[in-house]
Amino acid sequence: MRPLLEIENLRVTFPTARGDIDVVRGVSFTLRRERLGIVGESGSGKSMTGRSILKLVRAPGRVTADKLAFDGIDLRTRSEKQMRSIRGARISMVMQDPKFSLNPVMTIGEQIAEALLTHKRLPRREVNDRMHAMLESVRIADPERVARLYPHEVSGGMGQRVMIAMMLIPEPDLLIADEPTSALDVSVQAQVLDIIDELVRRKGMGLIFISHDLNLVSSYCDRILVMNAGEVVEGCMAGELMNAKHPYTRGLIASIPRLDETRDELPVLDRSAWAKA
Repeated sequence: MRPLLEIENLRVTFPTARGDIDVVRGVSFTLRRERLGIVGESGSGKSMTGRSILKLVRAPGRVTADKLAFDGIDLRTRSEKQMRSIRGARISMVMQDPKFSLNPVMTIGEQIAEALLTHKRLPRREVNDRMHAMLESVRIADPERVARLYPHEVSGGMGQRVMIAMMLIPEPDLLIADEPTSALDVSVQAQVLDIIDELVRRKGMGLIFISHDLNLVSSYCDRILVMNAGEVVEGCMAGELMNAKHPYTRGLIASIPRLDETRDELPVLDRSAWAKA
């Protein structure tokens, strides 16, 4: 079966006063209808990799790749107009702190309906039925009432659920979730991730879950890529993460506090250990 996503030698470059800087350097991976986690520190290139797939890196940034294909479609040759038929309809992306991506002057119901009507022509009644059903699927108990609210009238956790509903209502083949729960407390975070996991499994979608939380990603994904300084330094199955070999990955794992912690200090990453790797 053909992979859902194929990426070879992806690079994202920005000009600076001291010359061009590659913030993503030679990233390559394939994705089937599975859950792939991408982890690393802030600035490691995780989000830029996700945005590059949807061609959301604007000038003066430049994206190049030997191959960037989605379901057999060469994304490198797609025009902006052609990409609009792919974004949302076939590939959706939940951005960091997604509640702040909501339009403050439109009701929640209007925004979810717009996400569907942008790509499909449907009778208004069917749109409303699907919008309410999607709100229910993200565990919002009173979808008709919530649909009439504005973004400032809902909590952070509910705002995240609304954004997930908006991204999933067109029934995309691939969901890119860029730290969608980073601003939430632990209990709400778990609820939101369970919703994403359930919907991805039920609909047979591909998922790219971008995060800096190793434990979180290993719990919700099938495979993991570890990024540092714009490069993929290691890839493994999620269940084998604690057996990772690369010094950077080992350093990240060592810095995670544990409930049975006996160390006086958490270790600091020794970057010289892999500087020449």
